[in-house]
Amino acid sequence: MEKTLQAIIQTEWEMLGRLHNIGGRAVCQDSPRTFACMRGSQLSAWTPEMRESYFQDLSQARQKKRNLLWEKYARMMERTHPREYKAIRDSLPKLQAEQVQLANQICQIHVVWQEALARRYPYLMNQGRSIRRETDRPNHTSFETYLLGELLTYSVRTLRLYAAHVSDVQREGGNLCEVILHHMVRDYGYSDPEDAEQQLAAGGGRKDDETR
Repeated sequence: MEKTLQAIIQTEWEMLGRLHNIGGRAVCQDSPRTFACMRGSQLSAWTPEMRESYFQDLSQARQKKRNLLWEKYARMMERTHPREYKAIRDSLPKLQAEQVQLANQICQIHVVWQEALARRYPYLMNQGRSIRRETDRPNHTSFETYLLGELLTYSVRTLRLYAAHVSDVQREGGNLCEVILHHMVRDYGYSDPEDAEQQLAAGGGRKDDETR
């Protein structure tokens, strides 16, 4: 695994461990292998320049005693826990207009990509989050809200690189969510998404961590 990618996962894991969630400690805080799989799958679909830029975001945040994982989940709460969000929103950094514009642009493209995957792999994609923000409710965060919450923690520099990468993938007729999915299912022991879809459709279930 690339050094920068490893450093990002380690830094995020440390930040995640310091969170105190509504309703108590989250399952993901005690699942380092699952966390590494999920984050590694996403980051592996990025360019090296994106990873370097985001690692700078994390390093600068740490120097300023900011926890980007806390900020990510706090921003999601605007949709899932609006009353609690009102109590903490003034603690969040002010967003630049370009941050908001780029984050929303990137997020909407990913939503379209994710819906395309849901049509191709209904059993596989049903293992994850619902896609659209209309499904948000307490203790259930959609893919759209989750991704936007994360994107809003990135610097303008990182978001510009991300938007350029998304544009390149679109121009080539690709789907970045599918690239991430390929990485993820291989880490769970499947050969590719088609293999995972067939096994799940046949009732094979999700492969255990020990098979990875």
